[in-house]
Amino acid sequence: MSLHLTATYTSPTPSHPSHTFSHSIAAPPPTSVPAKSAFLADLRARVPALQSDINAFLTARMDDDKRAAGQVDEKESQEEENYGEEVVEA
Repeated sequence: MSLHLTATYTSPTPSHPSHTFSHSIAAPPPTSVPAKSAFLADLRARVPALQSDINAFLTARMDDDKRAAGQVDEKESQEEENYGEEVVEA
């Protein structure tokens, strides 16, 4: 039997469809402690992967929304390009 770790994004605006994220995980046999431990380890590994998928989706949506609203300015683009780097302004 296969289980799914699932999250669904529902947009507050009707013009954007909902989006479902899903990762399959194997279900453990109910009596085996090692199988349950393996299941929990798999689940622990899948949660950050699901979070990463959601973050990438939401970041893309925010970028699309900004572009649609014409809010992407040069300074913001430069800041994102240099994120994590020290920039000395003269």
